[in-house]
Amino acid sequence: MTRSARPLLAAVFLAGALALGGCAAQVGPVEVTRFIAPDAPALGSGVIRVDAGPGQDASSLEFRAYATAVEQELARIGFRQALPGEAASDPQVAVLTVERRVIQPGSSGSPVSVAGLGSTGTYGSGVGIGVGINLSGRPSDQVETRMQVMIRDRPGGRTLWEGRAAFTVSSKSPMAQTSLGAAKMAEALFKGFPGKSGETILVQ
Repeated sequence: MTRSARPLLAAVFLAGALALGGCAAQVGPVEVTRFIAPDAPALGSGVIRVDAGPGQDASSLEFRAYATAVEQELARIGFRQALPGEAASDPQVAVLTVERRVIQPGSSGSPVSVAGLGSTGTYGSGVGIGVGINLSGRPSDQVETRMQVMIRDRPGGRTLWEGRAAFTVSSKSPMAQTSLGAAKMAEALFKGFPGKSGETILVQ
């Protein structure tokens, strides 16, 4: 390699590194908050199923992608799905609600699918994930995804555990795709399950 070619090659490598760094910066952490009922039994075992929350289209491909990701995480932490024909006693149910919306800089955003959540709420209410995100000045649209899972005992409908996750990336990021974003959010939501009640963490 000639000496004159070396500076050019170094510049190419530097430009590539900066480009990769820019892509990485577009993939922000997942904000996760969990709540646990004070008298909840030991969590992480037994039969469970994933149900769609209010307003969800359980038959849509997008919702199914999130439901499948949640099912996989539930299996990883010790739960299992009921076998065909199995008469499960006192099974638990994981109620899943997802909202995705595209936010344009300087606008309030528009829902794109799945369902809507309120902006505020308390543990066990099934209402909202309040997340304040300042998107002003962003050069491209942002895709914001919010996920809520409530594990309830089916006989009484009591909420034993609730997890909320919020994740925002550039619309140009690969993580804006449902298949990748669903897996990332579900993994973050159940990381260190059941977690510390009331604590908000950022999962990279």
